[in-house]
Amino acid sequence: MDRTAGKELALAPLQDWGEETEDGAVYSVSLRRQLSQRLSRGTGPAGCQAPRPAADAFVHYRTSKVRALRAARLERLVRELVSGDREQDPGFVPAFLATHRAFVSTARVLGLLLPPPPPPLPPGIEIEKTEGGGLRVNKNLRAVVSVLGSWLRDHPQDFRDPPTHPDLGSVCTFLGWAAPAGPEAQEAEKLLGDFLEEAERKQEEEQPESRTGPPGAAQTPRPDSPEGCSEEEEGPAREGPELLDFGVDEVAEQLTLMDVELFSKVRPCECLGSVWSQRDRPGATSTAPTVRATVTQFNMVIGCVLGSVLGEQGLAAPQRAQRLEKWIQIAQRCRELRNFSSLRAILSALQSNPIYRLKRSWGAVSRERLSTFRKLSQIFSDENNHLSSREMLSQEEATESPQEEDTLLGSLPSKLPPGPVPYLGTFLTDLVMLDTALPDMLEGDLINFEKRRKEWEILAHIQQLQKRCRSYCLSPRAPVLAALRDQRQLSEEQSYRVSRVIEPPAASCPSSPRIRRRISLTKRLSAKLSRERGSSPGGSPGDPSSPASSLSPGSPPSSPRSRDPPPGSPPASPGPQSPSTKLTSQDKAPSVVQRALQKHNVAQPWARDYQLFQVLPGDRELLIPDNANVFYAMSPAAPGDFVLRRKEGARPTTTVSSP
Repeated sequence: MDRTAGKELALAPLQDWGEETEDGAVYSVSLRRQLSQRLSRGTGPAGCQAPRPAADAFVHYRTSKVRALRAARLERLVRELVSGDREQDPGFVPAFLATHRAFVSTARVLGLLLPPPPPPLPPGIEIEKTEGGGLRVNKNLRAVVSVLGSWLRDHPQDFRDPPTHPDLGSVCTFLGWAAPAGPEAQEAEKLLGDFLEEAERKQEEEQPESRTGPPGAAQTPRPDSPEGCSEEEEGPAREGPELLDFGVDEVAEQLTLMDVELFSKVRPCECLGSVWSQRDRPGATSTAPTVRATVTQFNMVIGCVLGSVLGEQGLAAPQRAQRLEKWIQIAQRCRELRNFSSLRAILSALQSNPIYRLKRSWGAVSRERLSTFRKLSQIFSDENNHLSSREMLSQEEATESPQEEDTLLGSLPSKLPPGPVPYLGTFLTDLVMLDTALPDMLEGDLINFEKRRKEWEILAHIQQLQKRCRSYCLSPRAPVLAALRDQRQLSEEQSYRVSRVIEPPAASCPSSPRIRRRISLTKRLSAKLSRERGSSPGGSPGDPSSPASSLSPGSPPSSPRSRDPPPGSPPASPGPQSPSTKLTSQDKAPSVVQRALQKHNVAQPWARDYQLFQVLPGDRELLIPDNANVFYAMSPAAPGDFVLRRKEGARPTTTVSSP
């Protein structure tokens, strides 16, 4: 058989080989296949002899072993920062610096990394530097200085520890004798000066407030705020134009400007699952402030949509439909600006129960706008772990990649679309799931650094998106920003009560839809109680699996299924709705069962006698194990409807019904 000269084989460039253990550290070993083509001598420019591929040469490959540290003790990981081979494992240093706060403090790392200063020399004595030992010391010092330079440049907030910032002071002291004239020392001194100047500025700002009283002491709630009035009160009209009085482009651009500023300030380390999952614990209100700011902005946009659509109860259906159409247009403009954060927030508000149930208002929306709404809603479909939104984000990023190599370092690409601004909740969910699925420690008290590498892949993606957001060129418009701040905000409960006043239950959209795309970044589940099949006295005749729960005062009504629900929204729920139970990323099945029983006035000691099932399409059910994390064990492709069933062999109980 003839072989074509120079033909390359379709072989994988990197193949897993196994593991190696050395000095208590575990390495993953791969074989890297690299092209090594036989060359022949030829005549180059100006008559010079230069190697060039032979016309009849075959393609040769050489294989080299590549090792990557997978697990080790802390001391070994820190030593790898200095002595590791960056050509073989270029991702180790950035992965460690980005994720170390998940398993060790900055002060502890510096204590292992920084060598002690050399002892002072007696007067008149100089060290005679030899090419032997002195070279090794200098090499280690250069490696430490290089690591500190990357650390100061990429993660400066790791050294913030007011009021004196001792970690940064230790770095400045080390660089002062190890590399006094280097850029790393200048960067450390500048950062310390910035921290101290910021503290002084905050102290000066707090002094006038202390003389005039605590912040907000002389302020009263706005009459149009939820704290200052009931849901039905309108409050006096604010001075100046309303939010929807501005053009579509103006509102969408200002929302994008706010999202870009907040997303650019997000510290990737605050997105780690081990950090973000602690946000609901007592005393953790200061955890992840930059991420909390993006969540607050997301919920503010939702509140603006709810307040502007539901705020004025006296509007006729066509007038309210105009507001719905305006928000659909703003969402479309956010899509064109590649702002997926505000796009998701607007769609979540429009798909929420208080707005979606307004049948008369949706009926007056034009077909063109409904079609746009339907297409935009498909971007954030829950199917296949939000595959549509992930693919859309990848496509938007790919539009910039071909010309990125031609862009100078530090400059911005020209004639390219800016952004995109992602929906941060997708990354937060991935990181929390990753933190839950993989252990922090392995056998032998080894730190599982392979887990940190996987987290770093997601954090690096966030950092790359932050760099691309610098290409936005949007200017703030004070009137629009003021209208956004002053827009009346409504909570979920307030919104639903106002919605029932606008369109009473008898005239509302039959069978209120389930909110598959939730209003906030926190999932909710609708827990339904049922007893044994066919024995529930609260169920309808002939339906053995109907839940033994009735309507609560704050839950949506049930009525026959509508023939034509508004397009682009989730399917309707045919049964009566039970009180919703808030589900966080830390809830295990027993606690969820206990809270659901408590909502239905069932004695809590009976919680161990029940099992939690998720209702799946096609009359199927998914059993949630007793010790499972419900937040991640539930199927993301199915609605958040659950059923409690008594375990087989459990002692008889009294009839379970809702209040």
